[in-house]
Amino acid sequence: MASKLKVNPTRMELRRLKDRKKTAVRGHKLLKDKSDEMIRQFLGYAKENMRLRLEVEQELSNALAEFMLAKSVSQDGVIWEALSMPAIGMELEIGTKNIMSVNVPSIGIKKSESTSLYPYSFASVTSELDKSISTISVLAEKLIKLAEVEKTCNMLATEIEKNRRRVNALEYIMIPQTEEAIHDITMKLDENERGNIVRLMKVKTMLANRE
Repeated sequence: MASKLKVNPTRMELRRLKDRKKTAVRGHKLLKDKSDEMIRQFLGYAKENMRLRLEVEQELSNALAEFMLAKSVSQDGVIWEALSMPAIGMELEIGTKNIMSVNVPSIGIKKSESTSLYPYSFASVTSELDKSISTISVLAEKLIKLAEVEKTCNMLATEIEKNRRRVNALEYIMIPQTEEAIHDITMKLDENERGNIVRLMKVKTMLANRE
């Protein structure tokens, strides 16, 4: 249960608390709307993350199976010689983008130009190695995209939790405390007003009796 606010029972303090409550209620609504939108965004990224992860795991498993098959029918020296000179390079453009005031990573991929994906003679290796390299070349881009989406999910989840704590603090602590203080001051002022009326009536009665 929220503790009581210690306030002076004055009209100025009552006006200040009413303004504070109005600001808190407006802030609570804005934070709640922000939280709902962040959750909506998070669910979209979480769905994309799951889709990419399943694809990456499946394609990586296929690529490794093809590589192990190629390795089993070729000499190690032939395999390593064929793979010693990569044909394609990648440049990553690292930046950020704003999602509901959260700066999440944005990774752009730029491939270097190449005449061929396979930097070796087809006569020296099996077709399984070709398939493995082809799968891995596509998989690299998906791995980078998966890293971007997964980091975005983590950052949004952290911000959603922070925002939820702010909403709860307003809803269950600050606003109830302010409403209770407003009620207490209003009751005290009403009591003082009634006391003043009673005193005035007594004074009026006393003056009437003297006359």
